Amino acid sequence: RNQAEIIAESLGCDHIHECKYHGASVNRRIPLFRNQGNAIITRHNIEHGQFHFFAHGVKRLIIELALPDLRIFLVHLSLGYRTRRHQLDHLAYLVGRSDQPVIVAGDFNTFFGPREYHQFLERTGLHTANLDNLPTHPSHLPRRQLDFIFHSPGVIPEKLEIPAVQHSDHLPLIFDFQLRKTTA
Repeated sequence: RNQAEIIAESLGCDHIHECKYHGASVNRRIPLFRNQGNAIITRHNIEHGQFHFFAHGVKRLIIELALPDLRIFLVHLSLGYRTRRHQLDHLAYLVGRSDQPVIVAGDFNTFFGPREYHQFLERTGLHTANLDNLPTHPSHLPRRQLDFIFHSPGVIPEKLEIPAVQHSDHLPLIFDFQLRKTTA
């Protein structure tokens, strides 16, 4: 069963989900893999959600969720360094089109550290929510920071938590924030 749907229903929330593999991928035909996906669960009614797919990599899904005052992108980047470079370029393009405050979150698989995403942050003007660079992987003994929440200046961080729970091989990130009020 779809875990995102079950969780959303139990919380009285809305959700959006999709398989993380591109439609032409052989992984879509393998029972175990075709049920692996990414999801966003929100208390807001989802009026517009869009699925994009990177041109390169096995894991290609980008979920773009447009809320009234915020745009969220959820990703799971490739394990390959060169492919991640292409994916970050494409993601920077998508983020650059937004006229709303933005949050970009997910498993970035940045095994080589900040130098992998530094240019992405410069191009997009995003900032990391994890100011202490706390590790998230592996969950049983975290020593690498692979999971990120990046945000635009229109998002005011309040608190970031990384609970020590082992429901996955990665620790979860919980980000509390406010949106900067506009005068328009």
